[in-house]
Amino acid sequence: MTETQARRSEARGARRIHPAWIVALVALIALIGAAGFRAAPGVLMMPLHEEFRWTMAEISFAVTVNLLLYGLVAPFAAALMQRFGIRLVTVIALMVISAGSALTVFVSSPWQLLLTWGLLIGAGTGSMALVFAATIVDTWFVRRRGLVSGVLTAGSATGQLVFLPVMAVAADEHGWRVASLIIAAGAFAVVPLVLIFLRDRPSDLGVARFGEAENTAPAPRSSMGAAALALSALRHAAHTRTFWALAAGFAICGATTNGLVGTHFIPSAHDHGMPQTTAAGLLAVVGIFDIVGTVFSGWLTDRVNPRILLAVYYSLRGVGLAFLPALLSAEVQPSIVVFVVIYGLDWVATVPPTIALCREAFGDRGPLVFGWVFAAHQVGAAIAAVLAGVVRDQTGHYTVAWFAAAGLCAVAAVVSISIRKRTPDALTRAS
Repeated sequence: MTETQARRSEARGARRIHPAWIVALVALIALIGAAGFRAAPGVLMMPLHEEFRWTMAEISFAVTVNLLLYGLVAPFAAALMQRFGIRLVTVIALMVISAGSALTVFVSSPWQLLLTWGLLIGAGTGSMALVFAATIVDTWFVRRRGLVSGVLTAGSATGQLVFLPVMAVAADEHGWRVASLIIAAGAFAVVPLVLIFLRDRPSDLGVARFGEAENTAPAPRSSMGAAALALSALRHAAHTRTFWALAAGFAICGATTNGLVGTHFIPSAHDHGMPQTTAAGLLAVVGIFDIVGTVFSGWLTDRVNPRILLAVYYSLRGVGLAFLPALLSAEVQPSIVVFVVIYGLDWVATVPPTIALCREAFGDRGPLVFGWVFAAHQVGAAIAAVLAGVVRDQTGHYTVAWFAAAGLCAVAAVVSISIRKRTPDALTRAS
């Protein structure tokens, strides 16, 4: 054993916590810091509507562009992370989110909202999307992948939990501009932690991935450009039924979470006479139970067929949405609390099994392919966000949107359970 190897072995023996867990913790904090805007539209739509008299469709269009970029940027961000490192891409993304949120206070017309909410924040949050969690898991872990992906996915829910009530109170008492600045500060505050503690690869610290043999050679960085790398993964995946099944199911997932409930639950509750701060509090409760549900889903994903998990999750979500129009009222009733708890447990519980299926079907390309599957998620969210706004403008309520979403969930359940299981030979070819 060489002197260098001896020192590394001694350091590993003295180290009680694998660096992968420290990286995962910093990634979790980064996801929380980047999650502020995920809760912003629901809180800020009514104040913007009341101050500028913009229609809900006009405001929803900015949200739609944001949701589209949030998804479409993701696969390219994953490729950039593989090409240039996780830390650099994460820092730039947080800075863009912070800048976009801060500049929002100067908007006075819908096109300016489109620039800040849509383009800047959409690109920034897209680079910090769930594909970031998938990249961290794939780069740093061999064991406990389901659990870690569940915890990191819950980071977005935690961000919603942290920011949503604060933004609702700030917008109600100090105006929506203060709420926008809170988002900017939250994203910017995470940058120093990322610079100090986040590392690109285990080999940077002289260790293997968690659960991997110490003598395993690290995978080389790809010399292919980020765009070419992302598009190559898409071309490969697009020839399989599994990809399209995952993309279809996740598009419905996005439509029924970020696009519909995340964007329009508060305005819908407000239509029934519920104060905005009360409705925001209910969404915060969704965030609390989302943490529990997603972590538990990650634990289950290590033990249960992910196809079954997805079918169950989508079915439960559809039942909840079908009942929601009858549950909304001016006051918080026990029935709406039950809905919030169940929907919270189910909110992004779909992510760990979806990541697992991408890894099973596409091997080392899994994170990149998940980036494209997540892009479908955000396309679904964007379409739902704008269509629900149109439904509200045309009918005066959201009832049709809730029932349509419930039907889509039934479709997602059937599609998910029908995904074929890959054989070991197919998995080898996919890698």
